[in-house]
Amino acid sequence: MFNKVILVGHLARDIELKYTQSSLAIAKTAIATSRKFKTAAGEQKDEVMFIDITFFGRSAEVANQYLRKGSKILVEGRLVLDQWDDATTGQKRSKHQVTVDTMQMLDSKGDNPSGQNAQGANSYGQNYNQAPAQQPQQGYGEPREQYAQPQQQQEPKIPVIDIDEDEIPF
Repeated sequence: MFNKVILVGHLARDIELKYTQSSLAIAKTAIATSRKFKTAAGEQKDEVMFIDITFFGRSAEVANQYLRKGSKILVEGRLVLDQWDDATTGQKRSKHQVTVDTMQMLDSKGDNPSGQNAQGANSYGQNYNQAPAQQPQQGYGEPREQYAQPQQQQEPKIPVIDIDEDEIPF
């Protein structure tokens, strides 16, 4: 079986960080995602979803240190059903949430709410879609125009998600 969720959005609230008795960090927040679509009548609609997310361990501490309400983030994780008994009504309650396995902060260096570079020198400003280095080819004895031969580049393992800034509710 396969249970994987990939979400891109903005944090809907600041992170709540707590520690268990065994010193495991647990951070909870929510991510807001949106999509635009047309109804059958041709009317433009926006659908906004707020999904609770939970970080564990070191990623919980990093998220708490560098992310704030409104921070743009990509998370990968698994969908979990949380069930409990409501203390006031005594009824069983449940909700789905995402337990985060990996995250990537998507704010640019200048947009980071904390004003710090959250991922070190290797991510902000790094362009994964740079043109590959060009190598000239030579013809058979005659001077010819030089042609560019693109080199193969290893792409990052992050999925490409085509999302427009206008589709984000913040």
